Amino acid sequence: MTKLIFDCDPGVDDAIALFLAFASPELELLAITTTAGNVSAALTARNAAIIRQIAGREEIPIYAGADRPLFRVPVEAGDFHGESGLGPLELFEPAKGPEAARAAEAIIELVMRHAPGDVAVAVTGPFTNLALAMRLEPAIVQRLGPVVVMGGARREGGNITASAEFNIFADPHAAQIVFASGARCVVMGLDVTHQVRADPARTAAIAALDAPAARASSLLLDFSNALERDIVGGSGAPLHDPCVAAYLIAPHLFTLRPCDLQVETSSPLTLGHTAVEFRLADPAAARIQWATAADADGVFALLTERLAR
Repeated sequence: MTKLIFDCDPGVDDAIALFLAFASPELELLAITTTAGNVSAALTARNAAIIRQIAGREEIPIYAGADRPLFRVPVEAGDFHGESGLGPLELFEPAKGPEAARAAEAIIELVMRHAPGDVAVAVTGPFTNLALAMRLEPAIVQRLGPVVVMGGARREGGNITASAEFNIFADPHAAQIVFASGARCVVMGLDVTHQVRADPARTAAIAALDAPAARASSLLLDFSNALERDIVGGSGAPLHDPCVAAYLIAPHLFTLRPCDLQVETSSPLTLGHTAVEFRLADPAAARIQWATAADADGVFALLTERLAR
């Protein structure tokens, strides 16, 4: 069982990723930490609490975190997640809100409390909370288990600018801190998440399920598919953030390649671009693994099976 801190900015696809994590006994969720990203910090914390309550997992603490990037002007993605961040979901005031401690403090405390390598971190939003924790307590870097993130692009180009993926673009300095820290990172970029798409057969299988998290996920997938059709002009929305949870549960569904990864932090034209270099002198020494391929049917089969629980 993997002890896990889930850092996110819910967010339609973050919500589905959380539902998958909540339903998976392979993961021991120590905490959910939230940051500004898809929508404001106040909304992402509330949204995480709503998702947690739908899943019936109120025992897992939520810690609200950064309300802005480290240096850049804040950006949001309400166009793709709706004004609330949760698309069509009916909102309610959750029975339990965030804890008093802040996200970076909680990350430090949890990592330092457990044995080295025991605590993994999933990041499905901007990397601000984890970067702040690394700056406040550098000792956590050597104690972290794998850091599995959704962010970046190489072959696919960007989804917020021509060359940048949103999570990295939203706080490129934080992403560079994490990737340069020496932590072991597995990166789910657009190259692989664009392979995992919610086509009609896959969404129909989830729509047929009768469980609270499945019904909510079905609404979210329909919302994403409509936006993919109307804004992007495609069919079948990519399932970005759930790839992170799926990898932590079933890593055999993904193909990884060792790389060096640098983030552009100064260019006004290519801010947030991820420079992914596979030509390494010693691939075995690489601390970063870039996902190049996914078993999309396997990811959706896993999601469907878990949402049915």
